[in-house]
Amino acid sequence: MSNSSKIFLTALIVAVIVGGLGFAAGFFGRELLVRATPVVPTTAVVQVVTATPSPITPTAAPYAPSATPVPSEPTAVAGPTSEAGLEPAFSLFWEAWQRVQEQYYGDMPSNQAIVDGAIQGALNELGDPYTGFLDAQVAAVERENQTGSYGGIGAYVSMKDGFVQIVGIIKGTPAEEKGLHKLDYILEADGVSLDGLSIYEAISHIRGPAGSTVHLKILREGQEAFEVDIVRAQVEITPITYEMRPDGIAYIQLSDFVTNNPSSLVAAAYEEMLAQGPKGLIFDLRSNPGGYLEEAVLTAGLFLPSDSLVVTERTRDGTEDRRITRDEPIAPDIPLVLLVDGASASASEIVAGALQDYGRATLIGETTFGKGAVQLVNTLSDGSELRVTWARWFTPMGRAIHGTGLAPDIEVPFTQEDLDAGKDPQLDRAVQFLLTGK
Repeated sequence: MSNSSKIFLTALIVAVIVGGLGFAAGFFGRELLVRATPVVPTTAVVQVVTATPSPITPTAAPYAPSATPVPSEPTAVAGPTSEAGLEPAFSLFWEAWQRVQEQYYGDMPSNQAIVDGAIQGALNELGDPYTGFLDAQVAAVERENQTGSYGGIGAYVSMKDGFVQIVGIIKGTPAEEKGLHKLDYILEADGVSLDGLSIYEAISHIRGPAGSTVHLKILREGQEAFEVDIVRAQVEITPITYEMRPDGIAYIQLSDFVTNNPSSLVAAAYEEMLAQGPKGLIFDLRSNPGGYLEEAVLTAGLFLPSDSLVVTERTRDGTEDRRITRDEPIAPDIPLVLLVDGASASASEIVAGALQDYGRATLIGETTFGKGAVQLVNTLSDGSELRVTWARWFTPMGRAIHGTGLAPDIEVPFTQEDLDAGKDPQLDRAVQFLLTGK
């Protein structure tokens, strides 16, 4: 490699790493990542979206929780790494890489691969699974998530214990037609093991152009692994389903807080069923991976009085941004149950946490995902993305969402046996609660 190439590549790596590590302290333009891999539990959810919020003046909520908010200690702020401090380290880098070029028997990676690997390796040293680098190809997959339409099999997936697990199947898609189930694990795609890949890399192997075929290896609890060929289709995401049940309970299921202004969809569904005089409402947020922060606030505002605090975003220096409801609620009084599970994350947890804190809804199901860290999403010049953790979310009562999740008021597990038998004990328990009050 020529000296000029070395200088260019070194400058590029240093610029990206130094800039990335200093973003939180350097006041770059804000964008919120509402979905990523948590520390605890070890489950990563696929849907990752960004939104640019507007500043909101903190306002006292007249409809306040009874408990006093508990402040959290701000994280100490470290100074940004200096470019001068990295120069000796990169001298060693080039010394080592020169030896590799001279001695390695095999194909050498491209300059781009070297840059991507250097960035990812440096970010790994932070020990934060939320702060990371997505190369241009993987970042493109994530941006496609936000369109509501993509070429794929029609399954929502997450990362559990290092393996890709299906957490939901979209009706009428190839995944449903081929008999894939919620809780199935996808071990391989076209002979490539997905073990050890990031969730974004795994998705890039599963997705592809409509009409193409992907060969998957599937593991289902209690069975031997099996293989299946699936012809991908253009999947159109319809984020909401709803019905007025024969027992008089209104039911709304929302699959994300991204597609087609979901808060407006929820409002329209509720108002349509309101004419039938529902006895109560079940709002199903199970396997909902999150979405736009503003949509979470608007959705919570459908059930809470105006000027109610929904969530507090606290940066590492202790600065707070309090998000409150602005409009009058359309459903302030109807008995309400929220269904949640281990894949209910981020924006879902913001809504659930607020409604639980105010006593406006009863949470039934399983402890939620625990994603309450906020990332700056920075699109780099080649289309890759750098994501840097810079804040945490707290419920109106000051409860931390991150790493712990929200415990339901009534815990009801959902097992593989329930799935195989076509049962939904969580939904059944929600109906029982609304009809009997216990």
